[in-house]
Amino acid sequence: MTDNLPLDIPLPQLQLLQLLADGCEHSGQELANILGVSRTSIWKQLAKLNTLGVEVVSRHGHGYCIAGGLDFLSEQQILHLLSRESIQCIDKLHVLTAIDSTNSFLLKQDPTSSISICMAECQTAGRGRRGRTWVSPFAKNIYLSLKMTIEGGINALEGLSLAVGVAMVRALRTLNISDLQLKWPNDLLWNDQKLGGILIEVVGDPAGRCHLVVGIGLNVTGEKSMQASIGQPWISLADIAHALSVPSSSRNNIAAAMLNEIIPLLAHYEQKGFSYCREEWQSLNAHHGKSVDVHVGTNIVSGVAVGVNDVGALILQTQDKGEMVFHGGEVSLRGVAQ
Repeated sequence: MTDNLPLDIPLPQLQLLQLLADGCEHSGQELANILGVSRTSIWKQLAKLNTLGVEVVSRHGHGYCIAGGLDFLSEQQILHLLSRESIQCIDKLHVLTAIDSTNSFLLKQDPTSSISICMAECQTAGRGRRGRTWVSPFAKNIYLSLKMTIEGGINALEGLSLAVGVAMVRALRTLNISDLQLKWPNDLLWNDQKLGGILIEVVGDPAGRCHLVVGIGLNVTGEKSMQASIGQPWISLADIAHALSVPSSSRNNIAAAMLNEIIPLLAHYEQKGFSYCREEWQSLNAHHGKSVDVHVGTNIVSGVAVGVNDVGALILQTQDKGEMVFHGGEVSLRGVAQ
């Protein structure tokens, strides 16, 4: 199912997760017999699963279960679902059980001439933009990173986070998920609730060869208990599928759909740039024509979000200074009450 890792969860816990993945009730004695340990040992291991964000339901006289079960990632299934073009662009696909961060994992790997990919069931130190923590419960969401080498320096990457957002929308549309929007510069929204985010990290020569890692987090069947940790309105694909009355997709199908859009995008981005998908991004702009605040460090600039230019910079129409342009980095955008 997964590669072995220094940060992998202990084997007893992994075996328990595999037994409970079917969503059915299993008695403590049954679990103890299968694993060849005492019921007390089972109870202790079950208690530790909470640290992974896995909620185990217990019914006296019946046993234990994970409501809804677990949808494990499968390297074999994902590769089977990838297009020929995507397969040809891949050097390695790592499907891991637990890791500190999929971005960090790839940043530590030797550079390759093709695209390397890392996915994990959970992250112990998932990162979001501007140093925020990305909440990463076990086997609930998509935690995905892609690494490649760019020869033209960081200028060749302008607008990339926006273009990756467009690719994510395209992918989810193939799974019948509609009404998606993008928030500049790196958030995927549905009904003003966060569905996913993008984190781009670059190391190397700013003017020459550099190594790019694109990290993506997508809420698939996130638990509502995540709300306290996330601290902003969010939604999962399962919630959206229910609202749209369409079937939910497996995490393997979701991952493959995203990779089939993002891999070709990355493979050709240095030549094409952002301008070719600018109009599509504009059509998905969650804040088009709305009053917004742009935070640049400790400064706040207010105005109306007009759109983005050919390199993905935000165009803001202000009352005092006219049209202003903001690039990525330490810039955030937040809608204000009308």
